[in-house]
Amino acid sequence: MAIEQSLQGRCIALPETRELDLFADMLEKRGASTLRCPLVGIFDTPEQGPVEDWLRRCCAGEFDDLILLTGEGLRRLLGFAERADLHEDFVTALGSLRKITRGPKPARELRKLGLSSDLPADAPTTAGIIETLSRQNLSGRRVAVQLYGENPNLSLMSFLDKAGAKSFPVAPYIYADATDADKVADLIQHLKNRAIDAIAFTSSPQVDRLFSVARKQSLLPELQDGLAGCCVAAVGPLVAETLENAGVKVDLMPQESYFLKPLVNALAQYLNK
Repeated sequence: MAIEQSLQGRCIALPETRELDLFADMLEKRGASTLRCPLVGIFDTPEQGPVEDWLRRCCAGEFDDLILLTGEGLRRLLGFAERADLHEDFVTALGSLRKITRGPKPARELRKLGLSSDLPADAPTTAGIIETLSRQNLSGRRVAVQLYGENPNLSLMSFLDKAGAKSFPVAPYIYADATDADKVADLIQHLKNRAIDAIAFTSSPQVDRLFSVARKQSLLPELQDGLAGCCVAAVGPLVAETLENAGVKVDLMPQESYFLKPLVNALAQYLNK
């Protein structure tokens, strides 16, 4: 059994929201101190009607395939189904669909239901989904798509349309600001002052919110300098791509499993070099 590497004396900033306590506890047990700054909250979409309509169409067998982009999305859909008294019918319908998963998290949520992914993406990104589906005959297929937050994912929709499929997107959750902007500005100052050894991003909206606050408060140079001066960690390829598109060098990312524990292990290995 491998000995867990210590993070004693290290300060790690956590923009995480949903699993913040779990993530912080995993790091603090190794001796790290954590700066908690949840940048975004995750909520059910207020547009309940379209989600319930989509669920009823799914339960009626109107879809052939279902693309699951996130585990969060499937959890939210199950919650809507429960409240609409459709849970059992929805799970039954899921068993009949060809389920295409972007990464390990939606696949994990399917396993909790006794189901499995029928077609995992080559890579856990939209491009990976498209590459995987490009080898399939989609002509005439009715493809349901669980979206990532409110992102309409136009590239995926365009691909499905050109492939002859008909798409049925659903957006069961939204992102909203969590920590107030002044606390985000404090995080940026901590980064600039080299008071943080690492910052660990677990979703793309965290990156977007951090840069949005920096721009609005004229702190973009400070943020860029601060991120350049500490270890920047990404939980998976999508987050890493978002950071790189923002001009941020990503120092580490788990190589195979994109969850919190592998991220903690990768942080410990990197910071103990």
